[in-house]
Amino acid sequence: MRSARVVSRTAFVLLITAAALVSRVVATQVVPADRRSSTTEITDVTGRPLSPFAPAGAANVIFFIATDCPISNSYAPEIQRICKDYAAHDVSCALMYEDADLSSSASHLDASVRRHLQEYRYSDIPAAIDRSRTIAKRAKASVTPQAVVIDRSGTVRYRGRIDNFYAALGHTRREVTARDLRDAVDAVLSGRSVRHAETEAVGCFIVDPSEFRK
Repeated sequence: MRSARVVSRTAFVLLITAAALVSRVVATQVVPADRRSSTTEITDVTGRPLSPFAPAGAANVIFFIATDCPISNSYAPEIQRICKDYAAHDVSCALMYEDADLSSSASHLDASVRRHLQEYRYSDIPAAIDRSRTIAKRAKASVTPQAVVIDRSGTVRYRGRIDNFYAALGHTRREVTARDLRDAVDAVLSGRSVRHAETEAVGCFIVDPSEFRK
């Protein structure tokens, strides 16, 4: 009986301690993410190092896209508008291409991405090809298009759709009624918690390259 009382008393103390800790947590909503060093780098299409998880400013928005995904391509104008609108607020953007590279030559996908950047007028946004899915895996991105917001500390604050124009594959709304990404960035800039820190993105699945080698 004595040992039972000791265990019970210990459990009670632990419960009280946990409650106290929770009550002291600042109300900053975050999305579970890989907390490895924020200096994860990838080389962009111009050969320069890109650190999407280490914003130089207030935040960085990673857009996971693909050259051959129709939904992803349809968002090109809005992606550009978002990046332009928030540039003045110290928010950067990066395009992460998640194309399936089925060619034996790396230069084939490189050329395809460069053509895509030109065709869709992505002239002022850094872009990289996430061949090994290193960036997608760390950000837990699963489809294109999908947006991930990284705050100044390297924490993922939002992951999901850009807005709710697509209700489902092949089904669009007459007008956008929820601009989730913009709302998330606004919250980060104002120091508030993101109301909907994770939303479901509609698009093309990101496939691990290892699947093609099986």
